[in-house]
Formats: sequence, structure tokens, C-alpha cells
Amino acid sequence: MKIVKGDLVSLALAGEFEVIIHGCNCFCTMGAGIARAIKENFPEAFAADCLTAEGDRGKLGTFSSAFICRNNLELTIVNAYTQFHWGGPGIKVDYEALRSIIQSIKQSYHGKRIGYPKIGAGLAGGDWQIIAPIIDEELNGEDHTLVILDR
Repeated sequence: MKIVKGDLVSLALAGEFEVIIHGCNCFCTMGAGIARAIKENFPEAFAADCLTAEGDRGKLGTFSSAFICRNNLELTIVNAYTQFHWGGPGIKVDYEALRSIIQSIKQSYHGKRIGYPKIGAGLAGGDWQIIAPIIDEELNGEDHTLVILDR
């Protein structure tokens, strides 16, 4: 896993990645954290999220996506359903759902430059020491980069 400091959305808009992944809940909200920034900058990603069934626990471990084409930029946004709900205390990320999604992403986007934040370790309350090895293992051999927000 490569690690860079910066803003995932800005780096994506600058053409640094062909695919960006962010964690979502299953309620089609995208109302906080990186999901909110994705929603504001790439409304197509929110539209793809809204095409899925709101509150469907069956979405865990799957993803929706949107293909963005702007000013010679081609980018895919992956809405990774890594948590069922957003509210309440405790860990909301589902580690097995995350593993399943990352496996699917490797199959779907093999050979692409992939960027992501600390999926599941922010508002979802997950442990990055558990999450990072899952991502590294499942994206082994791919060009993938963790973007740590630099403020």
C-alpha cells in the first residue's frame, strides 16, 4: 500500500487515480465524512447509491459505482457498502463485508490506479490495524494508494 497525504477528491480530479473507493452505509445518505465530499463533488456517485435499496442489509459486502467523465478525466467512484447503519456508538464497519468488496474491486478494476481513504476507520469506528492488512492482502499486485487527509 502506497501512502500519500492530500485530499482524495482533489487528487482524483487531478487525474491521480482511475478508481476511488469510499465506504458507505446501506441507507443512501452520504451525509458525512468523505462520503459527503464525494456526494458534493460527484453527484453521479450519490445517484448510483440512490438506485440501490435503502436500508437493505443485503448490500453489505457489495458496491455501486458511477463512471465520471469530465474535461478529459475518466474516473470511477466506488460506493463500498462496508457498514449497515451510521448511527450509534461502537464499530459500524463490517470487516468481512469490506474484504468481500475489496476482492470484487480487484476483479472489476484490475490494473487501474486505485485511491481510497482509511475506509471504515473514520466515522465507521473500525480499527485501521485490522482494515489495512485486509486491503493490502486483497489488492496485492494492484496499484493502490491510501490518501490521508492533509489539512
